[in-house]
Amino acid sequence: MITRRTALGLLVAVPVAGTLARPALAAKPEIYAEGGVAINGYDPVAYFNEGQPVKGAAAHAVSYKGATWHFASDRNKAAFEADPEAFAPKYGGYCAYAASKGGTATTSPDAWTIHEGRLYLNYNTTVRGIWSQDIPGNVAKADANWPDVLSA
Repeated sequence: MITRRTALGLLVAVPVAGTLARPALAAKPEIYAEGGVAINGYDPVAYFNEGQPVKGAAAHAVSYKGATWHFASDRNKAAFEADPEAFAPKYGGYCAYAASKGGTATTSPDAWTIHEGRLYLNYNTTVRGIWSQDIPGNVAKADANWPDVLSA
């Protein structure tokens, strides 16, 4: 026979047992790299030097923060190796707008902006348009959320 006290005890124990049985969720990697390759294989230096996305090549690759980065030339690869923080997109290449909202999202190499010397990527060009309406405000919000969004 189940008493009222036993029933109350079960109601308290079930949620606790449920949390103990769940596997721990792994944090997202610091760099968004589909298949291990950052920016879908696009050259991060080219955004600065050529003002557009340029596909890199595996022949000009370097490993940085657990991801493989491709470059269009040895010159771009050398520039990145000399100062990767200057060329790597903010927020590990995750969507800058999503980071400003406290989350993460994939990005498109075509949805990019250089603001105050930093490369920012967005989910798509529509999201980039929304993000661009208040870049300084969105950067401040994303900076406050980063890198905590990786474990969300």
